[in-house]
This record gives sequence, structure tokens and C-alpha cells, in this order.
Amino acid sequence: MSDQTEWRDLQVALRTASDIAFDQEIPSGDQAEVLVDALRRAQSAAVALAAGPGATGCRVHPHGAVDPLYGDKEDPLPPGWGKCLLCNDRRRRAATNRRGAATSRRGLR
Repeated sequence: MSDQTEWRDLQVALRTASDIAFDQEIPSGDQAEVLVDALRRAQSAAVALAAGPGATGCRVHPHGAVDPLYGDKEDPLPPGWGKCLLCNDRRRRAATNRRGAATSRRGLR
């Protein structure tokens, strides 16, 4: 997620936790569970903000794995591909599926 999304998630979670925590009555049952969930979401968003942008530079998987072929001069990635192994793997599978579909269509003729 982007920093802006994490920031928004942090604000929403803290508002929810604050509304429950500063209510006139002590939270119990379902409200206590909602409070715990809101605090966990706030912590998760704060940790993500503190970690900063990930090594991949990917907006979807900022803390994902870096593709080992990134920067490889002997076996370079196709133009436009980034560092994110998860996104590159998805691209590889999509390209394989397209080639497989084209081959099977030619065999049906």
C-alpha cells in the first residue's frame, strides 16, 4: 500500500479506537473486540509508515521480494518491468498463458 493509504488507515483506526475508548461506558463484548481490532490496524499502519518505502519500489508490494533477475546484464528483464518479484512473476505467468492459448488455437485449425 502507499504511504497515503497507510496514513488514512491509521487515522480511521485511531478514530474508531478513540470513539470506543472515550465513550461513557466501559467497552465489553463486541465493542471490546472492535477496539482491539482498531488498535491492531492502527499499529500495523504505523509500522508500515515507519518502515518507509520498500526495496521493490512497487506500489502494490512495497515490501515484497526483489526479482533476482533485476539488473542482470546477461539475462535482463523485459523493458518496463520493475524490481518486484511478485509482479514480474505474474507477468511471466500471463505471458506463458498467452503463448499456450495461441499454440492450442493453432492446433485446432
